[in-house]
Amino acid sequence: MTAALPPLDEALDGLLRFGAMMLRAGDTVFRVRESMGMLAANMAIDSLALHVTIDGMTATVRRGAEVVTTAIEIAPLGINASRIGALERLARDSRPGLTTAELASGLDAIEKAPPFNSILVVALAMGLASGAFCYLNGGDLLGIAAAIAAGSLGQLARSLMFRRRLNQYAVTALCAILASGFYCLLVVSFAGTDFGPNHAVGLVSSVLFLVPGFPLVASLLDLLQHQTVAGLARLAYGIIVLLAAAFGLSAVVAIAGLTALSSEPAIRDIEGVTLLLRAVASFAGGCGFAVLYNSSPRTVLVVGCLALLGNELRLWLHDVGMQLPPATFLGALAVGLLASLVRSGMGVPRIVLTVPSIIIMTPGIYAFHTVVFFNQGDVLSAIEAGGTCGFIVGAMALGLAAARFISDRKWMVER
Repeated sequence: MTAALPPLDEALDGLLRFGAMMLRAGDTVFRVRESMGMLAANMAIDSLALHVTIDGMTATVRRGAEVVTTAIEIAPLGINASRIGALERLARDSRPGLTTAELASGLDAIEKAPPFNSILVVALAMGLASGAFCYLNGGDLLGIAAAIAAGSLGQLARSLMFRRRLNQYAVTALCAILASGFYCLLVVSFAGTDFGPNHAVGLVSSVLFLVPGFPLVASLLDLLQHQTVAGLARLAYGIIVLLAAAFGLSAVVAIAGLTALSSEPAIRDIEGVTLLLRAVASFAGGCGFAVLYNSSPRTVLVVGCLALLGNELRLWLHDVGMQLPPATFLGALAVGLLASLVRSGMGVPRIVLTVPSIIIMTPGIYAFHTVVFFNQGDVLSAIEAGGTCGFIVGAMALGLAAARFISDRKWMVER
């Protein structure tokens, strides 16, 4: 005797709850569609049609002659790598005959799972990532120490404000002011008015935790999979977050009266000790962002190793004369290909491994110069620095996208 099919409206409610949780955790829309399609098939639903943006979802399902349409709002957005992996496993492990009660039970368990780390541990991890980023971009000991302290303080403040459900853009701007302002106070307290090139890069490092790497990469991947509406919406969200961070940083730069300084964006000395130190810094930076995204301890270590290998390749290519954009592309490509090799054995989505591994490649000094030149009214110089920064950031995302085309045959076929 076959089990009774779940009512269609209840099945759709469960599917929409599942999809909303995936989007709130930061997953891509094309993965949401695939996972919801698996669940729908196992709930004896004949067809599922979805219209998805980053703040809402409308779905129409059909079973025989019965058709139901429902919509759900999605807010607030966030990033939770552990939840993305758990939800994708739930869909992948589901079997025919899945009931709404079983789906709801699985979703309840995922929602109740506590984070791997406290907000203090996350703040410290992001402080260390900020210090690592400062070192990789040529910062001195004072700049590195100040970046660690300022990055930790800024991330802690952001976590506390998010707990009160404050507006994300306002929180981003306030935390940029807090972190960069605190950084300037520390540097001025110990170095007087001598704010040199080695200190300038630390200013950007102090707000590294605000870089919306996950939304920006996810938007590109969605656009490549023809999820245009959601991809553009997520891209706009990421850009506004960046602008909010730039606004806060600009306010501090203007108040402090900082000027653009000549500095190399990467360490050029390639002696053994330097190679070891920047390998450690790359590892620490990757681990910091994996902790920020609530990854498991094993995933954190793997991300750190991917960041080490990818960023060492990028810096070595730059050391031997390659320009930063193509060197960054090849470094991100290496990260994407390596992530494709290890992800199946780990049971985690590829994006959980790749995005935190490449954020350490962000071009800090060019971002600093862009903000300073705009504040000074030197638009042409700002556009030049911003263009270089944009090419490098674009190379990061395109490197991951190219790895998808190489390693995943489904990406090479239009569906």
